[in-house]
Amino acid sequence: MDFTDHIIMEQTRRTYHTHTPPPESTPMSGLLLVFHGGGATGRGIPKLTHFNEIADRERFIVVYPDGFRRHWRDGRAMIPDEEEGVDDVGFVSALVHKMISNYKIPMHRVYAAGISNGGFFSQRLAVEIPEQIRGIATVAATMPVSLSSVQSLKKPIPIMLIQGTDDPLVPYEGGNVGAGVKGPMLSARNSAAKWAQLNGCSSHPEITRLPNRIDDTTRIRMEKYGSCKENAEVIMFIVEGGGHTWPGGWQYFPERIIGKTTANMDASEEIMTFFKRHQNPS
Repeated sequence: MDFTDHIIMEQTRRTYHTHTPPPESTPMSGLLLVFHGGGATGRGIPKLTHFNEIADRERFIVVYPDGFRRHWRDGRAMIPDEEEGVDDVGFVSALVHKMISNYKIPMHRVYAAGISNGGFFSQRLAVEIPEQIRGIATVAATMPVSLSSVQSLKKPIPIMLIQGTDDPLVPYEGGNVGAGVKGPMLSARNSAAKWAQLNGCSSHPEITRLPNRIDDTTRIRMEKYGSCKENAEVIMFIVEGGGHTWPGGWQYFPERIIGKTTANMDASEEIMTFFKRHQNPS
């Protein structure tokens, strides 16, 4: 079943879109929050990710929240929040509590994923409310420099990063975001290394090249940081030749604008596999 609902936060109506697998009477395995990119809405994410179909198979509830004025307050100073009375972290926290209460979902089976601005915001959630989020996964979203100043976490949290080397908006080698709300970002490698440091992982990743599914000029490389506190591993998938896109998803803008969508990886399936591996409490 699909429906739209809202929560009132500081006199602001915050909407979200929910997909529940049938039959609703059957216990759910977990809750997945998926955050859209800047300028988008939650309604468009199911088409991009096909998470609804995966959720039906895995008995997950998926929630696609809407950012305030189509953006998430991801910690970059260029997106004002407190002065507008907007508390996105508080909204997500309230939403998690509501969904856990309504659907009896175990508290240690709540996960967050996002693309671009939604991926930056997911990392903010990992820093600020790791006790409510069991793991995060980001696509086309390295770590904002403003967020990288954090020196420790309240709790280690499993992290997956997926980044294209030819992303024209979030540069793989770091630097300023190329469109929309700008702001300096770490490189993909430094983002993964920072998360590995925060989770107490080994400093050198194990590198694996994934076999090609199709010859589409892209290749997938996985860098995995192990030996982490509370098994909070950090994994980065590098899409060689990939753009500002969701691997295995919909090419939502032409290649000349956002780059190439690889067919050599299904990001949604990899994300779900990653989250399922971290279902049990530490």
